Amino acid sequence: MTKKTFLGAMAVVAAVALTGTALVASNMGFKLNYALKQGDAGVSSKSGTSTIALPDNRQTGLNDSKNLMDDIGSANVAEVQKFLNASDALQVYTGRKGSPGANFTLAAGEGYRVKMITTVNYIIVGSDDPSIAYALKQGDGGVTSKSGTTQFAYNYHQTAVDSKQLMDDIGSANVAEVQKFLTASDALQVYTGRKGSPGANFPMVAGESYRVKMITTVNYIPSHF
Repeated sequence: MTKKTFLGAMAVVAAVALTGTALVASNMGFKLNYALKQGDAGVSSKSGTSTIALPDNRQTGLNDSKNLMDDIGSANVAEVQKFLNASDALQVYTGRKGSPGANFTLAAGEGYRVKMITTVNYIIVGSDDPSIAYALKQGDGGVTSKSGTTQFAYNYHQTAVDSKQLMDDIGSANVAEVQKFLTASDALQVYTGRKGSPGANFPMVAGESYRVKMITTVNYIPSHF
């Protein structure tokens, strides 16, 4: 499944221009300028919430939701949210004293949501680990996964460029749908790959994470550059 491209002994370097996002990547690491936008009543963001995908090998000291909030700038962030597979609920960390949401550990392959007070162009630095198999679990009624949904941190060196290719790379027979969070409406765009399904295929964007709903458990190793 894994695809590697080498040019002699040189690293392959790519520059990608995206809306509000600039990515410089190599087969060793990358630096991403990722726009986390405050709420503007739905012009570009309804509530100031964005998904975020951090690299497998994060910068030193970026270990938990408090570290992430501090790195973005705690004065700029209202909360960091983690999707709980077993309940399909969100664990919310605000950093405020007395807030019920506990600080949580960051994990490779796990995507998060960040709700902003102020727009920040957040610099993400790190690298992906092409040897990691991410457990995308089918629903088991809540033992480990209620509905089979995982918030997946899309890899920066992944070859899948859209939701169809991501589904195909995981194995389309194993995947019920791929979901994208729409910042302007706080709704989900759902792609199922089925003919006649209303949800259109959508592009993968560096820095975003996506929800993947599984039919069958797969230990997924993404195809990558």
